Amino acid sequence: MDFGFNQEQEMLRATARKFLENECPSTFVRKMMDDPAGVTPDFWQKLAEQGWLGLIYPEAFGGVGLGFVDLSVLMEEMGRVVVPGPYFSTVLLGGLAIQEAGSESQKKEWLTKISGGSAKVTLALTEPNARWDAAGVTLRAREARGGFTLSGTKLFVHDAHTADALVVAARTANGASPEDGVSLFLVPKDARGLEVKLLPTMDQTRKLCEVTLKDVGVGSDALVGEKGKGWQPLARVVDRATVALCAEMCGGAQKILEMTTEYAKIRVAFGKPIGSYQGVKHRAADMLVDVENAKSITYYAAWAVDEQVAEAPLAASMAKAYVSDAYRKVAAAGIQLHGGIGFTWEHDLHLYFKRAWTTALTHGDSSTLRRQAFERAHEHG
Repeated sequence: MDFGFNQEQEMLRATARKFLENECPSTFVRKMMDDPAGVTPDFWQKLAEQGWLGLIYPEAFGGVGLGFVDLSVLMEEMGRVVVPGPYFSTVLLGGLAIQEAGSESQKKEWLTKISGGSAKVTLALTEPNARWDAAGVTLRAREARGGFTLSGTKLFVHDAHTADALVVAARTANGASPEDGVSLFLVPKDARGLEVKLLPTMDQTRKLCEVTLKDVGVGSDALVGEKGKGWQPLARVVDRATVALCAEMCGGAQKILEMTTEYAKIRVAFGKPIGSYQGVKHRAADMLVDVENAKSITYYAAWAVDEQVAEAPLAASMAKAYVSDAYRKVAAAGIQLHGGIGFTWEHDLHLYFKRAWTTALTHGDSSTLRRQAFERAHEHG
């Protein structure tokens, strides 16, 4: 493993930081918090022009063809500014599911549209049972009239209200194990019987929805991948999206650290900057250790994904378990060291604090991920 970044990755980081500082200041983020869509068409198109919507997709489908370490560099920069909108749901959930399991025609149609900024796709996985494993997929898909009929409810679906299509995980059969019998379906937003409800959330920069499917009929061409064999590619999608989330969290934690240390230099108490006091120094040092450890485990996981090593799923689980806790700890410490001003609506720290807590629960909390990591370590031997 190369522990440094190459010239292209450093260029990507510099370009992304400059672009996002100009196009996504906190004033824009706050505006999008109140916007039901969560993003403007202009901003979305600019992301497409940068090539970021197709960064990890093959060039044959309009993408750039870069790797997951490259994507992690970009996600880290996005985390620094708490980028709003459906980038994560479109590129790393819906789009990646189509790339992993879709047919050539599905990839050509949807990945090309996603890369060009003309379509948004999300993944409908979790249900009211609040499980992240294959046993949690209970929404039924029954064969009927040469196609399928889907019935059930999905919860906490990212950006379903603005998606042009949803990749829905459904159960077509009860197999010997929960992993058997899970299938993926591409359901258009205007399908009859599909209802989407926007949910109130703590982090308004990332929209979540409840999706209800009432006898939604789709053709056989809506099947993404093999019938009953959808869990394996879906698990890979979730693992990779989890690594990307870790990179985003690293960026947010790094920004909090910078904001806090800068504040400690200028905030004067008892005649001198608070950063000169030993207690503040120790707390800032702990924040730095958390941030650096989070980056190390995240980029190892990203490298493992790129190299397709056997322990990549284990690395993803370990990274999310650690980084989730680290981001929340850094966010809490940042607010405490800022004192009263850190609790105000006018200060940007609350944007990061909310993102830290909501992201920590996405794809499983740290306790769930630690249990998953233990199970995967046992499987890995």
